[in-house]
Amino acid sequence: MIGRVFNGRYKITERIGIGGMAEVYKAQDQVLGRAVAVKVMLPQYAADPEFTARFKQEAASAANLQSPYIVNVYDWGQDEGTYFIVMEYVRGTDLKSAIQQRGPINQRKVAEIGSQVCQALSVAHGQDIMHRDIKPQNIMVQPDGNVKVMDFGIARAKNSVKAKTSSVLGTAHYISPEQAQGKDLDGASDIYSLGCVLYEAATGSLPFDGPDAVSVAMHQVNDAPLPPSEVKPDISPDLEAIIMKAMEKNPHNRFQTVRDMKQALDDFLMGRSVGIASTASAATSVMQGGVHSMNTVAMGPENGTAVLPPVSNGATSAVQPASFRMDDERKKKSNKKTVGIVVGLIAGIVLIGAIAMALLNGGGAKVPDVVGQTQESAVKAIEAAGYVVGDITEEYNSETVAGRVCKQDPGADTALEKGEKVNLVISKGVEKGSIPSLKGMSAEQAEKALKDAGYTPQYAGNEASDAAKDTVSKQSPEAGAEADKGTTVKYWISTGPEDIEVPNVVGSDQAAAKSTLEKAGFTVSVVQGDFSEDYAKGQVMSQTPNGGRLGKGETVTITVSKGQDPDTMPIDIPSVIGMSSDAAQEKLANAGFRYNVVESSSDQPKGTVIKQTPASGQGKKGDTITLTVSSGPAANGQGGSNGAGGNAGNGTGGSSGGATSGGENEPDDAKTDA
Repeated sequence: MIGRVFNGRYKITERIGIGGMAEVYKAQDQVLGRAVAVKVMLPQYAADPEFTARFKQEAASAANLQSPYIVNVYDWGQDEGTYFIVMEYVRGTDLKSAIQQRGPINQRKVAEIGSQVCQALSVAHGQDIMHRDIKPQNIMVQPDGNVKVMDFGIARAKNSVKAKTSSVLGTAHYISPEQAQGKDLDGASDIYSLGCVLYEAATGSLPFDGPDAVSVAMHQVNDAPLPPSEVKPDISPDLEAIIMKAMEKNPHNRFQTVRDMKQALDDFLMGRSVGIASTASAATSVMQGGVHSMNTVAMGPENGTAVLPPVSNGATSAVQPASFRMDDERKKKSNKKTVGIVVGLIAGIVLIGAIAMALLNGGGAKVPDVVGQTQESAVKAIEAAGYVVGDITEEYNSETVAGRVCKQDPGADTALEKGEKVNLVISKGVEKGSIPSLKGMSAEQAEKALKDAGYTPQYAGNEASDAAKDTVSKQSPEAGAEADKGTTVKYWISTGPEDIEVPNVVGSDQAAAKSTLEKAGFTVSVVQGDFSEDYAKGQVMSQTPNGGRLGKGETVTITVSKGQDPDTMPIDIPSVIGMSSDAAQEKLANAGFRYNVVESSSDQPKGTVIKQTPASGQGKKGDTITLTVSSGPAANGQGGSNGAGGNAGNGTGGSSGGATSGGENEPDDAKTDA
């Protein structure tokens, strides 16, 4: 089968597993370039019109069901007499394998799985499609923890023309009592099966077990399950109540719909009261029944879907409460006797079949197919076929459950003489590892690092962050987390820091402005500015940029004022009247003023400042102050000759008329100013 191409499109690459009626292979869709799962009907059923009709029914049923918790069906058809269905390829492990590997599952996880399966069944029941084979093998747990329900191989619409049949399809450990009895089914049957699944997931044990499918089916009809708390004492009473209600023998006593069951599971997860009284210690209604004669038995692989005889007492479908009457004991003994007869018949049929196969093969020797079997089963099958088990090695294999055969050499159906060796490779399950850190890597580097470490990279988009532009800003799962090899690791690429609005700090003092900008996420640069008439010393007089948006961590420059220029500041004009000219000049110079000296006669001693302009108030550094200095009293004319005196006076007056004239008035002025 490996290498075969169905419908010129789906190339088979490897086998994933085998079910009751079909094998499942991984294939490559050569048109869309994606991995898919191809379900191929087993050859022994291909000639049976009823099975081929049921196979087509699965494709038609599942193709119309759209839910994140249901495996998608893409295509189906027939190729050279082989019927196949093309489905979504789901990475992960089935719930049965998870329970076998790890034992009881965390109670919250059990409730989450149950809620998601209820959601899937709600979609199916909404279209009047019953799954009829809910079991942990048909529930895939993905690496992200979410589940997908698969294998609608025996799903059937409530009004299907095949509603009546003399045989029962299902997996004995999970079928409802009414299904075991071959009665008409509705959504309550799927609810019962889901209850069995949750029972096993929570306790690690099956609710009923037995040496063969028929005896297990009889337990489903006749016996109440042991309360989960007696198997696992720490189980929550609320979760136990939900499981026990789902597994009520009478369908009318179960949840009325899967939506009701989902609500109860969601209430449990939210810590709310589920409002269900535990039936663990209460009498449980059971359906009494024996076993009819078996028309056909087609047993699939371990825990596989099988064709079973209807389990019934030949009476009506009335439900009777359990009791301890003597006739019940006689019925149980009769049932045990009947089971013994049926088991004997099955053994006889198997033996006759084996002899017939040997005769048909003419004693020819071909290697049996043991891939997917446990090591113990594989060894028995090889030795029963007349071969010797050779080397048994182990390797990690993500497609095969740990402890089962993932490879054999020679391959199945290879012609080989009896007594030759058949080598086996046992799966160690999915290899685990530590998620590498992608910090600082480009997208290309991150892809390579993840692939080299055995993980599947997935680019999840861009985001603004503190990480350098075009490098990984974050990843999920986080670096260092333990995860199965092949797990998808998402990574985001940074577009650089997010732009932030720049606050305006002009007018604030330097310390406050720096604090404001740093709290906003910026780096601050301080520049000493010039003198300013408008901003006091230490105040921010300007900033760059002044507002707008800037990347986080970028620099904002602030310019700080030196305050007012001392040369332009007003200063008091000192009074120097009455001081000597030299002393006055020195005082004005020390105060920052310039001066201009003029003389005028007065009664004051010569050299004394008799006036200054301006005399008081404020001025600026460098302003000029005019000083009027006394030149002594004015000179008198000679009293002898008028001419001489006049000439002299006139001469004197002519040569210094201003002084003389001024001298006449100056004393008055000087007095006044003084």
